[in-house]
Amino acid sequence: MSGPIAPRSRRKSSARGAVSPYLAKQRTRKTARMPQTSRSRWRDWPWVALEAVLLGLSGMIATIAVLGRASNWFGGTGLTESLLPFAGTVLILAIAGSLLLWLWLRLRRPLCRKGAPWPALVGGLVLVGALIFASGPGFRNDLRQLRTLVGGVEQAGRDAIGHQVYAAYRRTDLAQMQTILSRSREYWPVIREAARRNDVSEEVLIGIGAAESSFLPRDSRDGGQGLFQITSPPEAALRRARQQLGMGRLDFRDPRQNAYLAAATLRHYLDEMHDDLFLALLAYNIGPRNGGLRTIMQRYGARDFFTIQPYLQHLPRDYPIRVLTAALAFRVFDQAAALPRFEDGDNARMIQSLGIPGLD
Repeated sequence: MSGPIAPRSRRKSSARGAVSPYLAKQRTRKTARMPQTSRSRWRDWPWVALEAVLLGLSGMIATIAVLGRASNWFGGTGLTESLLPFAGTVLILAIAGSLLLWLWLRLRRPLCRKGAPWPALVGGLVLVGALIFASGPGFRNDLRQLRTLVGGVEQAGRDAIGHQVYAAYRRTDLAQMQTILSRSREYWPVIREAARRNDVSEEVLIGIGAAESSFLPRDSRDGGQGLFQITSPPEAALRRARQQLGMGRLDFRDPRQNAYLAAATLRHYLDEMHDDLFLALLAYNIGPRNGGLRTIMQRYGARDFFTIQPYLQHLPRDYPIRVLTAALAFRVFDQAAALPRFEDGDNARMIQSLGIPGLD
């Protein structure tokens, strides 16, 4: 019996070792469907992170546009005509965002088969389109509307002052303002240098110069000197300007030193007023005498530009408006090489699209 068994065992072992074409094909398919190794997955993570950032930025731009437009359409306090439609817009936005995410995940699969960078490249194209859209005036208007919605009372106050600035520009003698700005050209380098060193807006600083001296440096009857009509700056601002210029004593008639001291003074009041530009400009005009603006605010319990105005009977309450109007005129002049009339044609929209220095 041992004789016939040997050939069977050899045939059986031969059959075990053989692989049919069908099984080979199934093994190939199974291998192709096997997930990536952990090393290759880690290698793809930078591309996945870049894709998420690009699509996230695009989504934020779209969200700002939709919510800003909705706040413009449904502005008000009524429940049915304002609040409910706006809430519905937010709900629709959330549903649309979920649907777009689902569609992207479906689209992403064939892109991943081409290579890990492909989803990020497509995400980059989406962001480019979003940035092109965001560069238009429509998006800037949507952004302003959303700022008003989110900023509450504070942003509403900024918007109200902004409209006062636009109204003041409309009433300005533009020929005279253009003459003032043309005179200011020779001082632009030192003003920009001083503004940069003190981290303040050069446009606002030019607005202060226009309001104080019309860029005709002189000594005034109230004690003001030079380009920015320096009278009695705070001691902290004096020390800061001396340190920056490397001088023990400052000559207020020197335009560069005068500009440095003005920028240091503005920086001092911005810090004192927690970066509230309106209060800082008001404090700049009032000066440090008798405790300055901070003492006045503490005396009357005022907390912002609007609540302090009724108590400034003998002080120029319109000083911040005049400064910001001149700063706006400088921005328009720098962009258009002229000062167009606010009420002519589409100038109002063009000027408002530029924004107000210090408020944008």
